[in-house]
Amino acid sequence: MFDNLAGFFIQWAITAFSLWGASLVFKGIRISSTSALIVAALLLGFANAVLRPLLVLLTLPLTLITLGLFVLVINALLLMLVAKVVSGFTISGFWTAFFASLFISILSIALGTLAPNAETTIYRLPPNPSVQTISA
Repeated sequence: MFDNLAGFFIQWAITAFSLWGASLVFKGIRISSTSALIVAALLLGFANAVLRPLLVLLTLPLTLITLGLFVLVINALLLMLVAKVVSGFTISGFWTAFFASLFISILSIALGTLAPNAETTIYRLPPNPSVQTISA
């Protein structure tokens, strides 16, 4: 249980950091307080876990026609939805949300590859007995 909880907190911290980074890069994104950032990161994680798969399924024909690019629109809409719900977190328009969601996705993926998670397994090969060592 603690491994899953640790993975949740790591993913949440990555999302919060990515949101904060997007607010620094894009002038159309404003986060007024740390609490707004925390709530926005939690709600964005919830929206990505619950609403995003449903929206992708409902828009599957459009997603297939656009070769998956419509998923970027879904991400932008979810980011705008979170901004509407969380006071202290605002986004100026769709295109800001579109490019910010792309930025957040790329940064989250990059940071997620660097961060340890509960599913990380390290494999070590046993010594090969058929390999002979030659001593000089």
